[in-house]
Amino acid sequence: MKKVFSLVVGVLLAFQVQAQTKGATNTSKDEPRVIILATGGTIAGSGESSTKAAYTAGKIPIENLLNAVPEMHKLAKIKGEQIAQIGSQDMNIETWLKLSNRINEIFENNEADGVVITHGTDTQEETAYFLELTVNSNKPVVLVGAMRPATAMSQDGNRNLLDAVMVAASPNSKEVGVVTAMNEAVFAARDVTKTVTTNIATFQSRNFGPIGLIYDGKVSYYYKTLRSPEKKFNVKGLTKLPQVEIVYGYADASPKAVKAAKEEGVAGIVYAGMGNGNFNAPVGEALADAAKSGILVCRAARAGAGRVTLFNEVDDKALGFVVADDLNPQKARILLMLALTETKDKAAVQDMFFKY
Repeated sequence: MKKVFSLVVGVLLAFQVQAQTKGATNTSKDEPRVIILATGGTIAGSGESSTKAAYTAGKIPIENLLNAVPEMHKLAKIKGEQIAQIGSQDMNIETWLKLSNRINEIFENNEADGVVITHGTDTQEETAYFLELTVNSNKPVVLVGAMRPATAMSQDGNRNLLDAVMVAASPNSKEVGVVTAMNEAVFAARDVTKTVTTNIATFQSRNFGPIGLIYDGKVSYYYKTLRSPEKKFNVKGLTKLPQVEIVYGYADASPKAVKAAKEEGVAGIVYAGMGNGNFNAPVGEALADAAKSGILVCRAARAGAGRVTLFNEVDDKALGFVVADDLNPQKARILLMLALTETKDKAAVQDMFFKY
């Protein structure tokens, strides 16, 4: 009798273990997979004091960031990779290409359901827009950073990182394009910009506002951009992009900067003009001369919001210019660089600015 009882108990225990194992396997299979690509920035910054502003960006490696926010491991299966370890003021095209190619590889090989990129705030909007134009997937790509270093008493990085993983792990984040997740708000890469030098609420979309909000463990979306291109630029195999420089407009500006860019042999010039992309007569003459020489000239605005319109105060067709529409100068530069990898036709480039 004891033998029979032991046999029955053994069988029941075996079934229980099998059921638990099967349940664990199913949970693991259903759990979102998120890869965090670290590039440095303030979110990985370290200072000498928890109460002082001075710090060095990018000192803390990805392993430390993963351990600093244990709550995010409850949201997804997390892996981390160190792509770069720099302040975002030192962000460069080489790292952009490395990031874009790695993200495309991750999604092509089905390595993850979403990607989070830790990044400094100074150029985060530029990296985000570059990836928006070059990542060929509808899976979530989320950029995140911090305005205060990890060693600060009131650091904002851990909360932002947790929120970014939450966004990347959410099934609702598919097909919204590349986004930034900062200060409990989700912004489209095309529209977001850094607006304040030091405040934690620095990221804003001056024309349209956030596309979503993060609160109490939930991500809520309200709209998405219609300017996310279906056809992305292919940067695989590229080691550099055509050189495009930004020239800033101001009262009584000299044409020397435009002439210097022309002599440098740049492929394009983005002019950050006054008002609706305006310029004074000497600068206008220099820009027209640059356009005649084959340089693609794009009029943008330094104002920070609004559109630059065709054929309003400037005869763009006669002068050979294109306009940036509502892209700020730094993002207009990115689109122009990528456009020039495919064409120098002004009409085709202008069409990209109105569609992308």
